[in-house]
Amino acid sequence: MSVSVDPTSVESTGGQSPDALRPHAEDAFAGELAALAAQDDRPRPARWKLSPWAVATYLLGGALPDGTVISPKYVGPRRIVEVAISTLATDRALLLLGVPGTAKTWVSEHLAAAVSGDSTLLVQGTAGTPEEAIRYGWNYAQLLAHGPSRDALVPSPVMRAMADGMTVRVEELTRVPADVQDTLITILSEKTLPVPELGQEVQAVRGFNLIATANDRDRGVNELSSALRRRFNTVVLPLPDSVEAEVDIVARRVGQIGRSLDLPTAPDGIDEIRRVVTVFRELRDGVTSDGRTKVKSPSGTLSTAEAISVVTGGLALSAHFGDGVLRPGDVAAGVLGAVVRDPAADRVVWQEYLEAVVRERAGWTDFYRACREVSE
Repeated sequence: MSVSVDPTSVESTGGQSPDALRPHAEDAFAGELAALAAQDDRPRPARWKLSPWAVATYLLGGALPDGTVISPKYVGPRRIVEVAISTLATDRALLLLGVPGTAKTWVSEHLAAAVSGDSTLLVQGTAGTPEEAIRYGWNYAQLLAHGPSRDALVPSPVMRAMADGMTVRVEELTRVPADVQDTLITILSEKTLPVPELGQEVQAVRGFNLIATANDRDRGVNELSSALRRRFNTVVLPLPDSVEAEVDIVARRVGQIGRSLDLPTAPDGIDEIRRVVTVFRELRDGVTSDGRTKVKSPSGTLSTAEAISVVTGGLALSAHFGDGVLRPGDVAAGVLGAVVRDPAADRVVWQEYLEAVVRERAGWTDFYRACREVSE
């Protein structure tokens, strides 16, 4: 016997306020999604809002026959995106794996928005994530008053996605305790979620799938069991393969964030963005871009996401306390904060890099002075 899940039993998050600080992907890019849907004449899997080709175009960007320009949401190898989308069109779940800052959450959100038109079915993985977050919970007032019943059951995002044939996201799966992780095994293999208290089950309808994200670089990681890992098709998201690619990613994302915060555009900001990206890549790789000088790497990841944060903070400084032009002094403190996570070891790494590399680099005198000023 199956149990139905009423989608209206949980308040909808659709129709966001235009003043939302961080709109959901389906709201922020509603125009692009509508344009793609209107011109998408390719076959669509059951309950998908777009065809796999249109989903790829939405993520990677492109121009439609009517001239509509679709902005790229992910800058990286096309094949990675195609494999991820193809996985969602099968009965296997998708695991996006990568070091922190490789846009795993960003990609999962946009995939869910393009496939299901709703990226809000989300389980946030933490060390305290309970089993109920993946299976279901109970309204204890109803439970005590009337016992186990459909009215007392509180569906999880996973249960709702199964019942409605939608895409659900599980963020930071490796942070979830191992025994809670394994509640996904039956869901992903049998496509059912038993509700023994009611003698019923929820069966996944066509269109259901799950996207999980994970990394194995942070502390507090719980390795996936081999049984659970077999239920996923794993796609590894790499770091940008070149300085220019990473500069493009940072510039695009900073522009989007700046517009949402009503920050003025920085006319000459690309030079500082390239400088921040270069510093992060060299410290991350342990060698300068010309390959001539080896440098020590700090304890942090120095990801693209952190570069975006540093540049956005610098843009706010230049807008509110400067002349609106992004300068070395606007990003120096942010770079220091990103690099020096361990006050003892990382500060030595930074000082050595500053004196051996930045000081000697042509055209970087202002950046060197700004960094020295905030480092003292």
